[in-house]
Amino acid sequence: MKILWFLTCLFTLSLAQNDPINTRRFPKNLRIGVANAAPQIEGAWNVDGKGETIWDHFAHTYPERIADRSTPDIACRSYEKYKEDVAMVKAMGLYHYRLSIAWSRILPTGYVDNVNQLGVQYYKNLFKELRDNGIVPMVTLYHWDLPQPLQDQMGGWINETIVDIFADYAKLCFELFGDDVKWWITINEPKQVCQSGYGSLYFPPAIEASGTLAYVCSKNVLLAHAKAYHIYDELFREKNQGQIAMVIDATWYEPGSDDPLDIAAAERAQQFDIGIYGNPLFNGDWPQIVKDRVAERSKLEGLSESRLPTLTAFEIDYIKGTSDYLGLNHYSTQLINHTAEFPIGKPSFENDKNVIYWHRDDWTQGSADWFWDVPWGLRKFLVWLKNNYNNPEIVITENGFSDTSGTLEDDNRITYLEGHVSACLDAIYYDNVNLTGYTVWSILDDWEWGGGYTSFLGMYKVDFNDPERPRIKRKSADYFTDVVKRRCLVEESQCVDQ
Repeated sequence: MKILWFLTCLFTLSLAQNDPINTRRFPKNLRIGVANAAPQIEGAWNVDGKGETIWDHFAHTYPERIADRSTPDIACRSYEKYKEDVAMVKAMGLYHYRLSIAWSRILPTGYVDNVNQLGVQYYKNLFKELRDNGIVPMVTLYHWDLPQPLQDQMGGWINETIVDIFADYAKLCFELFGDDVKWWITINEPKQVCQSGYGSLYFPPAIEASGTLAYVCSKNVLLAHAKAYHIYDELFREKNQGQIAMVIDATWYEPGSDDPLDIAAAERAQQFDIGIYGNPLFNGDWPQIVKDRVAERSKLEGLSESRLPTLTAFEIDYIKGTSDYLGLNHYSTQLINHTAEFPIGKPSFENDKNVIYWHRDDWTQGSADWFWDVPWGLRKFLVWLKNNYNNPEIVITENGFSDTSGTLEDDNRITYLEGHVSACLDAIYYDNVNLTGYTVWSILDDWEWGGGYTSFLGMYKVDFNDPERPRIKRKSADYFTDVVKRRCLVEESQCVDQ
């Protein structure tokens, strides 16, 4: 018993320790940028011909489901203040700015037969401003803001016709902006689009069908992405010489002990969260553990077939390989333990996954009960991606610290960024991970979906009580500007050249 106690203490201690800060210079090919998304910063929700989105509709219809009953109607006023935002990116010396096109700003109904030229011109102007300031745009086509007519008329992402509708929208964007954009993202965080949108009441379209329609959504999202990829590959790549990928997100799930059952539970959680999208993109088909578990529970529920839609041989081949790089959004780590099988009853994604989550009390918490500052989790995650998906090029498309204080003296954010960038360098230099980009979320505070204006991730504070929405520099902005300038996390005299 004493030996078991000692080993358990060693294991627990290892989970509490972070690696020392990496002192090596950033690789020359490591591109550093910042990110945000149209529905969170633009405002002007019904200006100049823009159509309603599912988030506009949701915030107006169910204000009680937003933490402060706010809406994205005004947000940061970036529709008018985009030049100011670009100037901040330039002042920090950053390589790229990740942004999204609001589908409903250029296609108010969601369909390509009704193009809003004022919306098109807005993005043309934004891309020109970036180009004139030497900043590379990384552009997301879909950042959760489905045009509301597509939800009303055909059910959104659970209707297979969305595959062609999204592909038409993507093709139009490639035609309109192909000369301005070389770095494309089709869909941001399909897990949230599907498991949250079709599995909870707190994410539009707020349909509670976890374990059923959410899986249908996952298949349609993958096929929509793949069709957009093939369109770009066949019609635009030779001329525009760009890259295109889907961005997938997940927490790193660390086994809560060295018990084989806990190790298996953590791997299962990883496959359900990121593998549902990563495996079809890089290996082909759903992960085997996902197929097996959903099929078994479906059978026990009395169903004649699995709730997880089958991917045909054609669909597997059509989806596989449709990612020029692996775009990763990552914020946190959680510990995972095995648990007894959840009772058979109402289908759910979490019941299919069947794990329990926990965290160490000495981890620094962000603004949510899943948000913890654990840099070593990112390094482990990057190695897991390398090993599971045949060493792809990886671009971190979101990583940052969220708090509820909004303080300008944001030392927790600085600590978070320092630790996570250091973890990236460890993964590159010691684990040979092919990581070529790191993107901080965010350059400025925004409308944080269900969190409204109560959760802050910006290196610049936005005063949402002031109609002018002024941007105010935080301590982290100066910190990160210095890091980018010297391309090293420590003082110049301590930096180790490659």
